[in-house]
Amino acid sequence: MKRLVSLLAIAAWLFGSDVAFVRAGQPDKPARALFLTQSKGFRHGSVTRKGGKLAPAEVAMTRLGRQTGLFTVDCTQDAAADFTVENLKKYDIVMFYTTGVLPISDEARDYFLNTWLKQNGHGFIGFHSATDTYRNDDPKYAWYREMINGTFNGHPWGAGTTVTITVHDTSHPAMKPFGKEFQIRDEIYQYKNFHPERVRVLMSLNMEKCQPKRPYHVPVAWCRMWGEGKIFYTNLGHNPQTWANPKFLASTAGAVRWILNLEPGDATPNPDVSRAEDEKARRAAGGK
Repeated sequence: MKRLVSLLAIAAWLFGSDVAFVRAGQPDKPARALFLTQSKGFRHGSVTRKGGKLAPAEVAMTRLGRQTGLFTVDCTQDAAADFTVENLKKYDIVMFYTTGVLPISDEARDYFLNTWLKQNGHGFIGFHSATDTYRNDDPKYAWYREMINGTFNGHPWGAGTTVTITVHDTSHPAMKPFGKEFQIRDEIYQYKNFHPERVRVLMSLNMEKCQPKRPYHVPVAWCRMWGEGKIFYTNLGHNPQTWANPKFLASTAGAVRWILNLEPGDATPNPDVSRAEDEKARRAAGGK
């Protein structure tokens, strides 16, 4: 009972009104997460280290893990040194906020996809520019495009844009903090190599309430199973301020809880959502 009270007190401090989204169930011991924030292309402010200190995204994840008791985080900007077979064996979750072609060996790639994730049932969380990683259409990077299921194709909604987002699955642990609809100021990507039939779209731009309007569906977060493993991706996180947003942090904690099987969440693909959102977007943009 004392531990539950303590957890709720921590949640109240961290999430404010979002205490309802923190559950009593906790892992026997905190999971271990490897957070890779290496940039081999554009470097975002959220993962830029200054004065030898951790970047805003790294600070936020380190605090979130400690304050929820769900996980501990090791932050790295060196995939060649730390994204290796032996090192991956230490972790339950891998997080990417990355860009470009990362120096990941073939051995580490195969172990990560086929053993660590697919067979061992661990979890991957991609933030924002994780979809701007390996976006070269070279066939040798198809493994990453297949896993994450979306590739950066521009961002008509820039960092200073306030967008309205519709949540399609309000019962998923990663979506509960947002309710049915919310607004946020952040940069939003549109995608190529996105296959609706492979993932469960959790939230999308509400094109009727966004500027500029585009005549197509723009997903903002999705999840999927990869064998026994779990994958969660959210477009949010461009702006450093997003990493101090209580609902964004509560969403990330929910994604971790889902990965750790502490709270159920549906990962069944829902391509009907993408079809419906396509139609709505066309009408919103002036199409028929």
